[in-house]
Amino acid sequence: MKGFLDYAPGNSFFHQLNPLTKLLLSLFISIAAFVGDSPIFIIALVGLNLALAASSGIFSRGVSMLKGLLKFSAMIFILQLLLVRRGDVLLRLPLNIVITDIGLTSALMIVLRLIAGTMPLALMLSITQMNDLSNVLVTKCRIPYKYAFALTTAICFIPIFSAEMAGIIEAQTSRGVQMDTRNIFKKVGLIFPLCVPLLITSVKKIEDSAISAEIRGFHLRTAKSCYKGYPIKPADSLALVTSALLVTLAFIL
Repeated sequence: MKGFLDYAPGNSFFHQLNPLTKLLLSLFISIAAFVGDSPIFIIALVGLNLALAASSGIFSRGVSMLKGLLKFSAMIFILQLLLVRRGDVLLRLPLNIVITDIGLTSALMIVLRLIAGTMPLALMLSITQMNDLSNVLVTKCRIPYKYAFALTTAICFIPIFSAEMAGIIEAQTSRGVQMDTRNIFKKVGLIFPLCVPLLITSVKKIEDSAISAEIRGFHLRTAKSCYKGYPIKPADSLALVTSALLVTLAFIL
């Protein structure tokens, strides 16, 4: 089962960038999303993320990410819309609940920034091998290897745990449990007990990974153990300059 952070092989322009450039590019796009105050600009950033996904051959994965973020953002949008009481009242509801223009604007901006700021890193991780990411963090950013390894391992475990949870849910569904209910509170009540078997499986996998790393001489690994070089190419410079201009445009707008 393919997870949304599993590596998608390819030879696109973004696949061939330096892993550090990919991280900086996603960081600059996220900064632009939180700096810009124009909804049109942030919507354009969301479109830019989808364009990056399409050019990297993972457009369907980008659309899936967007749909998932929209579902998650719906709750944040509703809470922000109902809790902000400043501004002109647009609608009055029972129980003294009011919807204001400022509440609507702030809820929309929070959702757009969440989507535009989250997608770049997920997309860049999808086209970056974890070995390259850990190596560049150690060799270029001077991060100790054990911390870089812990970070990349945690990222690798996300799709694994997601697949494990999907398997547990399918097993429960085959036993007659209505996991496809649309009642959010009932669904949370059904999923919460499943965290116990997922936790047990996760601890076992982490223990096996730790033993495997120790057997392979994890404690002997240093920055000099990396045999690959990661030079900055003209394409990397072009990507960084473009992302810097994007942040500058966000400040101007």
